[in-house]
Amino acid sequence: MKTISLLFLALFIYMIPVMGQGCSDAGLCTMDSFKPHTDEAKMTHAMNQIKIGLNYGRGDNSIGVFGQSIEYNRQFSHNFGMDFRVTSVSQSGNGISKFGLSDLFVSGSYNTGGGGLITAGVKIPLSKSDAREGDVPLPMDYQASLGTYDLILGYGRSFGKFQVVLGYQQPLSDNKNAFFPSLYPGNPVLFAIQTTNSYKRAGDVLLRVSYPFRASDNVMLTASVLPIYHLANDKYTDAFGAEREITGSQGLTLNMNLFADIMLSATSSVQVSFGMPFVTRDARPDGLTRKFVAGAEYRVRF
Repeated sequence: MKTISLLFLALFIYMIPVMGQGCSDAGLCTMDSFKPHTDEAKMTHAMNQIKIGLNYGRGDNSIGVFGQSIEYNRQFSHNFGMDFRVTSVSQSGNGISKFGLSDLFVSGSYNTGGGGLITAGVKIPLSKSDAREGDVPLPMDYQASLGTYDLILGYGRSFGKFQVVLGYQQPLSDNKNAFFPSLYPGNPVLFAIQTTNSYKRAGDVLLRVSYPFRASDNVMLTASVLPIYHLANDKYTDAFGAEREITGSQGLTLNMNLFADIMLSATSSVQVSFGMPFVTRDARPDGLTRKFVAGAEYRVRF
């Protein structure tokens, strides 16, 4: 059984680079409270946890995206905990390379008893979404952050082995992007990208249903179905100052994710993950789409 589990894990890791798009959202699905959980912390009675994560994906328009994150979880009591997460990203493609700090996520979670968990938090931008190539504004595909303050709410509950999470993320401020494709007449790739001048992104609702199963003493595998519904069409301001909707940006993205949690010791573990889309929105001007994504996260509890 152990040999089979290790072979499955090797295949799982090998397949990561060719799989799908991941959650491709504004950060909601990668927050601690919205991801599938194992019982590692409970088994060690740990009150603190630090996570260091790396991920690589291929975005639209042949842009490579390399993301980094560092996260601290603090459990103050059995019922209440807080999470602090900082992200950054490097993007490269079409002769353009950019790196920047992305966002700070701060959230608190309250255990209601009976397997229920309420989460409330904010996303604080560390970049204004105004990165430029020389003096010319770049599209959202090269921005480190959406550049908005966001409200985040969620509720999770276990039903036997099934873990169900419902989440909501709503931008509360304006975006400072000023990209027009007409600024790049000599670049056929950027010239074809959607205008995002004064970009206004709508909110998202997320539902994640996960089912974990133990592959071996040290390996937990979790399958997860992840629909994300973008609540309205996004908007931009044209060259004449008129606000316009981006047709097709409202709608459903449906993903399937797989996670492998590998216990290294009683207090440390590694999680690897990938996802693939079954349904995507017609227009995704936020630059978050990934044709494939691969991620690994090291965790230590104390």
